[in-house]
Amino acid sequence: MEGMILSAQGRNMEIVRGDESAAQVKEMEFPPQLTEADEKHFRSIINQGLSPEQIQRVVTPLRVQPRQEDVLAIHWHPEFIPMDLISQRIEATYPNKVHELIIPTQHNVLMEYGDYSGVEVDCYSHEFQRKVQLLLHFRTSRLESADVFKAMLDHTFRYRSSQLYAFLDMVTNIKYEDYLQLASEETGVDEEVVRFARIQAKKLQLLLEEHEQTIPRDMIKNKLVREFIDAQRHLFPASLVHRTQLFLKSVKSMAKENFSLTYFYKTSEFIEEARALGGGVVVPHPEQFWPILLADYDVDGYEVWNPQSQEYTDFLINVIHRQNKTRNAGQRSLLVFMGDDTHMSEKIKDPSHAEAGKYYRDIGVQPPWDDLSVRKSLIVGNAGRARVIEEYKARLDG
Repeated sequence: MEGMILSAQGRNMEIVRGDESAAQVKEMEFPPQLTEADEKHFRSIINQGLSPEQIQRVVTPLRVQPRQEDVLAIHWHPEFIPMDLISQRIEATYPNKVHELIIPTQHNVLMEYGDYSGVEVDCYSHEFQRKVQLLLHFRTSRLESADVFKAMLDHTFRYRSSQLYAFLDMVTNIKYEDYLQLASEETGVDEEVVRFARIQAKKLQLLLEEHEQTIPRDMIKNKLVREFIDAQRHLFPASLVHRTQLFLKSVKSMAKENFSLTYFYKTSEFIEEARALGGGVVVPHPEQFWPILLADYDVDGYEVWNPQSQEYTDFLINVIHRQNKTRNAGQRSLLVFMGDDTHMSEKIKDPSHAEAGKYYRDIGVQPPWDDLSVRKSLIVGNAGRARVIEEYKARLDG
């Protein structure tokens, strides 16, 4: 039903053409009444069961890497995909691998793969007043007495999840009208789009309240808004959905800027706790919060490339090399890391509906390691996948 839109409350199921969508959206009630269709869409996006077709998508890599013998993957997100299926995908991707260091890093949730566990934590750097992220990695056997660390992660997970509610409130609450106006001007959308976004956000608020006790807690995240609207693409004009997503992305950025950082643990506190457990610390995509390069934190290394952060790869490799040349004899050298930042839930989607920037990532696939324009800097800095795997494993096992 491309180019068509479902009528007002969905009760009479009258269908009108896309060129009448502005008038139809204007007639929609606010606050809206939930329909059976809304319930169906909501259940579809929080469902963590996998169909045979989705399982096949998970275990089948986008591209086999038969010539890659060293697999370094210390920044990727399993989400709700079973680890045994992920393992099948990895084995199929690298049929001739010899050396590997593969550690999952779910956001604020500790997860295990093989002998190692990892997590990507949100924390607050008081020194330069920014939220930053750290990749923390452990030999799993060392986490038997990690009660304090796990409690810190649980607090951070719950607080980070509350950002979704702040985001929805900014879209639906009249007191944030100025923010919506600013987002509207920034994205060039009209009143129809703003109203449609408010109606959909309010529906999602109501559904979250109604299903609060049963929804999997790892589904409480900002992308639920995008997925709720995407689940209804067959009911609304593609142009309306696309413009709404652009508008909501702008509002989400504003909600993040307004989200208080003081309830996160300090960066130094997470580093101290990780070190007490024999863990490793890596800074992901530092170009997104560059002051961390100057903060002199006790870290094992920096991620110089991932699909979201590609602009300064060569520069960051050289920065790490220069820092290593000035370190004291007793200090461990900083390591060069690259992260694929794969989100496994993207693999179960129909490619035509998936977010291309995330769908085409894969665990351990980091092309710059073999890029001739980057390899020169890697050689000078004595950095390479095999060396990093060996050195970082030794630190985690030592």
